[in-house]
Amino acid sequence: MNNFITPLLTDMYQLTMAYSYWKNDRHNEICIFDLFFRQCPFEGQFCIFAGLSEVLEFVRNFHFKQKEIDYLRTILPDCDPEYFEYLSSIDATGVKIYALPEGTLCFPREPLIQVRGPLAVCQLLETTLLTLVNFASLVTTNASRMHQAAGPGKNLLEFGLRRAQGPDGGCTASKYAIVGGFHGTSNVMAGYLDNTIGVKGTHAHSFVASYVSLDQIKEPMLTPKNGGEPVNFVQLVLGYRIQLEYEHTNEGELAAFIAYAISFPDGFLALIDTYDTERSGNLNFIAVALSLEELGYTPIGIRLDSGDLASLSKAVKEEWRKVSEQLTRPLLAKCKVAVSNEITEEVLRRFQDQAAEIDILGIGTHLVTCRDQPALGCIYKMVEIEKRPRIKLSSDIGKVTIPGDKKLYRLYGQSGLALLDLMMLHDETAPVVGTTILCINPDDFTQQVRVTPSAVKVLHVLFWDQGFLAEQMPSVIQSQQTVLHSLNEIGREYTSLNKPNNQKYKVSISEPLYRLMKKLWDKERQIKELK
Repeated sequence: MNNFITPLLTDMYQLTMAYSYWKNDRHNEICIFDLFFRQCPFEGQFCIFAGLSEVLEFVRNFHFKQKEIDYLRTILPDCDPEYFEYLSSIDATGVKIYALPEGTLCFPREPLIQVRGPLAVCQLLETTLLTLVNFASLVTTNASRMHQAAGPGKNLLEFGLRRAQGPDGGCTASKYAIVGGFHGTSNVMAGYLDNTIGVKGTHAHSFVASYVSLDQIKEPMLTPKNGGEPVNFVQLVLGYRIQLEYEHTNEGELAAFIAYAISFPDGFLALIDTYDTERSGNLNFIAVALSLEELGYTPIGIRLDSGDLASLSKAVKEEWRKVSEQLTRPLLAKCKVAVSNEITEEVLRRFQDQAAEIDILGIGTHLVTCRDQPALGCIYKMVEIEKRPRIKLSSDIGKVTIPGDKKLYRLYGQSGLALLDLMMLHDETAPVVGTTILCINPDDFTQQVRVTPSAVKVLHVLFWDQGFLAEQMPSVIQSQQTVLHSLNEIGREYTSLNKPNNQKYKVSISEPLYRLMKKLWDKERQIKELK
């Protein structure tokens, strides 16, 4: 999304390792790295993979510019000058990237991205790929959880740019909130960068506070939607104000609503809690909305940004229904209630429990900062070098890497829902529908199941093939559809937001992969000797 995503967006040790590979003439050895995570975010049971489009764009443009090489010479003064000539010559044409399609539900330890190619280049890709995938996947998962918590029929808008971790974080969050299920954003730059993203916005408290009286409305006339002579809109609104006995409301607020309605008669949504929501803001909105309706326009509704949002939403709509019935004006009762103000996943679930009459949710801080879990923790580990599988050991079996060149499959049962994900060695025969296969838990080899799949899906797709895009990247909206489809094909016991949830979706390895993993484990581990 910006011009500082270059090969310099990396950690220093990537450059020092690459130098040592080059110095020892190992830089062109062919290797495989897996990018994965170890624990699902937000204490949940799933994650959503995202960031692939940025990864592929970065790889497509991977090349050190001369001014970057000049800078590297200053921070690596002890390196052989020929190393910098090597760096200036490399790109990603020797690299292949297999990955899950963007928007796919994923689980711990399975490769989200598999990078294969020359050792030094693959090493130099590590940090940038991690930063492009970690936050994007975290925001997408957070947005998807909030979409689920909000319940059906709700319109979710991302309002987080002003609270995001810098402009890049803000734009990344806006894009991937849409992938996760949101319907629009307030971030104009996000819409500019991708015109499939809808940009929404109304006005703030400062707009209301800037008006003190009706005298500040310099152009009171509004032409009916279907044409005709302009009407004095101020007088029309004041007529409804008298008829409904709303004359005690705040005049400055009323002036602000009238001015905004004249400016945007087809997009009138008023922020009604600057002064008093029920005794002023909502009543002023009703007078303006009825006037717009009389001239053929359709008012959208109101926004609440403070107070007991669930209770106020009910009170506001109750007044709309009363006036709508009293004056036989059905459009008023169909207006929408939008809310904002530090909304969290827990607050969204509470709205459902309280039967809140909320239609639109503007969510900012807790969405874009992922305050409940600020990092996903993806990692990038070598699993093969020159066709020799490699393993990283740990006293914690969950941190032991799964070695070798692998493919990932999703196996489905007769219900049509996924049963488990299965990692197999690349040269193994793929699972066959109707044929039983042994699946082993890589975290506990004693846990084994036999599965006879009714359907099988290959999850790893070749996206980058030595200099060329092998697959067209989907749009943001297409990725959003992938998220919804993935959620529907995984059982609700694995995607539920309820806590505690001890149900864990099975990620398994094949019997040959288990044997390879155990062989390498036995070979590489140090066994303590007691004397």
